[in-house]
Amino acid sequence: MSTAALHPAVERVTARIAERSRPTRTGYLARMDAARAQGPYRYKLSCGNLAHAFAASGEDKPTLRGGRSGNIGIVTAYNDMLSAHQPLEQYPTLIRMAARNAGGSAQVAGGVPAMCDGVTQGRDGMELSLFSRDVIAMATAVSLSHDAFDAVLCLGVCDKIVPGLLIGALSFGHLPVIFVPAGPMPSGISNKQKAEVRQRYALGQATQDELMDAEAASYHSPGTCTFYGTANSNQMLMEVMGLHLPGTAFVPPNTPLRDALTVAAAEQALRITALGDAYRPLAHTIDEKAIVNAMVGLAATGGSTNHTLHLVAVARAAGIVIDWNDLDELSKATPLLARVYPNGSADVNHFEAAGGMGFVISQLLNAGLLHEDILCVHGGGMRQQAQQPYLDDLTLRWRDPPAQSRDADIVRPIEAPFDSEGGLRCLQGNLGRAVVKISAVAPQYRRHEAPARIFESQDALLAAFKAGKLEGDFIAVVRGQGPRANGMPELHKLTPTLAALQDRGQRVALLTDGRMSGASGKVLAAIHVTPEAADGGALAKLREGDTIRIDAEAGAMDALVDAAEWNAREAALPDLSGNQFGTGRELLGMMRGSVGSAEHGACSLFGNDA
Repeated sequence: MSTAALHPAVERVTARIAERSRPTRTGYLARMDAARAQGPYRYKLSCGNLAHAFAASGEDKPTLRGGRSGNIGIVTAYNDMLSAHQPLEQYPTLIRMAARNAGGSAQVAGGVPAMCDGVTQGRDGMELSLFSRDVIAMATAVSLSHDAFDAVLCLGVCDKIVPGLLIGALSFGHLPVIFVPAGPMPSGISNKQKAEVRQRYALGQATQDELMDAEAASYHSPGTCTFYGTANSNQMLMEVMGLHLPGTAFVPPNTPLRDALTVAAAEQALRITALGDAYRPLAHTIDEKAIVNAMVGLAATGGSTNHTLHLVAVARAAGIVIDWNDLDELSKATPLLARVYPNGSADVNHFEAAGGMGFVISQLLNAGLLHEDILCVHGGGMRQQAQQPYLDDLTLRWRDPPAQSRDADIVRPIEAPFDSEGGLRCLQGNLGRAVVKISAVAPQYRRHEAPARIFESQDALLAAFKAGKLEGDFIAVVRGQGPRANGMPELHKLTPTLAALQDRGQRVALLTDGRMSGASGKVLAAIHVTPEAADGGALAKLREGDTIRIDAEAGAMDALVDAAEWNAREAALPDLSGNQFGTGRELLGMMRGSVGSAEHGACSLFGNDA
């Protein structure tokens, strides 16, 4: 099927981004072209340099010593505490074998840290989480700094890890880069059951043992957590930006098909190096069109709010400048095609069975909502990216995605979407700017006007709840949670409590300069507020009892305070003395001091917003 004419909003936003980014993008591409022009670095290493590089390479020594065949650098986020990353343990062995059989070689260039937000939620360690993305980016660059590689395979899955790997790899954008995930764990208990137990526990109606049983039945084996949070949104983005082999995202770990895709990724990486005639460098795969595809994919699937930060930072690493207005405009033009928890009851395994990314990509292409002509790593365009892998006996093949949804409760065609608009919305008013995951919130809850209840931490809100002090309708303001204040931790621990209040008939909402995670739930939550309170943003001017209006449909959030009084108020800056030390936080002070705002990606690597 031929692709429809490009949607006017996609065409308009792409052109605007290209014009805005012209100076920075031109400079970035010039640096990458200069790096390529110097030729494969390994061939210019001195004998001593090269001997160090292959000293431990066993049977690959002759290949590496000859210096004229492709060498893959593997950057891995393996550890065996993260269920999503535990399957990556054996990937280097498989990749080395595949590279060897293809006449090349592969080496583990380095490892990057990989922390789990599911473990650190509500703990001090969560204040390291967002900054771990920047640490991962730097570790990726260090891994590739030996000038010994012709292509890169990035092994990673979860929240900050894939964006960090991509940001770091873009510094070596003259090399081809393919991302190789692990796939989701089998479905456990339903997300609805898990959420119900969490809410009952928050209300004191379930024991800790019941809660532990439910959590252990949900997170129960190797593989990615199956809800559609940031980790699985990462995999969606890699598909629509062309950085995966087609259909790689949601194939289960430790299966023959998953192993075949990993082997194929190694073989393809060797085909697209600068040594041959099919060169596909990362710098040209990630362009303005690929970034627009990512924003459309995020909107169409109701993906993680965390990517309103990560995509901005990734784009900046490629010399591309985007903002929340771009995302908002694309989201308004993009129908919501998927309902996957927390936007529905299904998990990603159900989503894949219903048609998965192949069906979604083909539907978006048919509506002109994706750029087809991006430089995908597999050698084709986005139409080929929609194909789905399978094994014909032992041979890896691809076939066209289903023409019809296999379950219209999970994924729908472009003509009959769940909503005419996508999952994310930008809010703006006298309180600043914020984002909201509108797809997770029922229409009757998308507008709320109520008095402010002010809290300086999520623990303070939970303490008020336990003390029976959260009565009536209100908007909970949790401030001092931005990137410069304390690293912008996720406040996901609030979800069961706020959901329980809403279920018992109270009208509640959340307003915060912190994050709410890829599992942003059914309660209206205006998050990532910028400027943040620690920067003297408007949240710091709010007082207990001020009336606030959040209107996600209209894209507005305001304190309904007399203008003269509002303008005269001084910001009450948060007390940050309690989060400077412990759990390694003292080591990240330099990042808190240099980090940009949420709308600029909350990134410490590119200087401040100015």
